[in-house]
Amino acid sequence: MDKVVCIGVAGGTGSGKTTVTEAIVSRIGRERIAYLQHDSYYRDLSGQQRNHILHHNFDHPDALESEFLAEHIRELKASRAVAVPVYDFTRHVRTSSTRRVEPRGVVLVEGILIFAEECLRELFDIKIFVDTDADLRFIRRLRRDIAERARTVDSVVHQYLETVRPMHLDFVEPSKRWADLIIPEGGFNSVALDVVCAQVEALLRHSGSLPEVHA
Repeated sequence: MDKVVCIGVAGGTGSGKTTVTEAIVSRIGRERIAYLQHDSYYRDLSGQQRNHILHHNFDHPDALESEFLAEHIRELKASRAVAVPVYDFTRHVRTSSTRRVEPRGVVLVEGILIFAEECLRELFDIKIFVDTDADLRFIRRLRRDIAERARTVDSVVHQYLETVRPMHLDFVEPSKRWADLIIPEGGFNSVALDVVCAQVEALLRHSGSLPEVHA
């Protein structure tokens, strides 16, 4: 495979990163994209005491195996398939299952802290930061954690105040300075997405991964 284009999509919790990635996948084509999420690389907490898990800081960079993700990105860029971990967010453990991801012309990586980690940041050709107001991000996180991760309202609020907000201010917000493009309205900003997808197509053509289209 010729040069692979690697895109990173970062932003705070509930900012709309998934909406942006889904829009990119839709426009570029699912068959041309290898999609990875930083969340899949949370450290396995099996065997830990419940009290430790309740107070574990899941929003600090150390909570994730970023070098493991970086290794998988490098493998995909070298045209080798990878076995992505499957994480159980209700029990905070890495399951025995994996998800096979095949190499493609585009590697698309989504995560809150991907620009805060140099080992990841240096692998991206295009870095996008999705910037959304804190109140809207919190509402989205509250709805997601209740619906998808079996959390209570009190536990979500406690975690937000104890770790999510402080870690956002310490790591996520400062990482915005590394972005090539900041999207202030998430996936609903069609102009920004037009720019991103046009750049991806141009890089693919330049690398030889996409044939030129002639009228």
